[in-house]
Amino acid sequence: MADPIRIRAQLTGNNATVRALMGHEMESGQRKDAAGKTVPAWYIQEVSATHNGKTVLTAQWGPAVSKNPFMQFIVKNAKVGDKVAISWKDNRGDTRTDEAIVA
Repeated sequence: MADPIRIRAQLTGNNATVRALMGHEMESGQRKDAAGKTVPAWYIQEVSATHNGKTVLTAQWGPAVSKNPFMQFIVKNAKVGDKVAISWKDNRGDTRTDEAIVA
């Protein structure tokens, strides 16, 4: 199972700044190991974020995204106590979803 997504959602005025750090190896499929064999591609393909169950962000990623990617975005009209959830799916079919509360 993948590492938890580290999410922080901080309220500033009516907007929440959401920061997320996703633990994932993000192999491009172009690197070779010590034996000279190509390391198979393994990367996050789809990312989505919800605010109280409503989708506020969707993204499609590829093999060029770095290991353990960091993402930041703003959610408008947020309040303290609202839930923000982030989900991802990789090219092997693995998924991960984690939540944070706006503070």
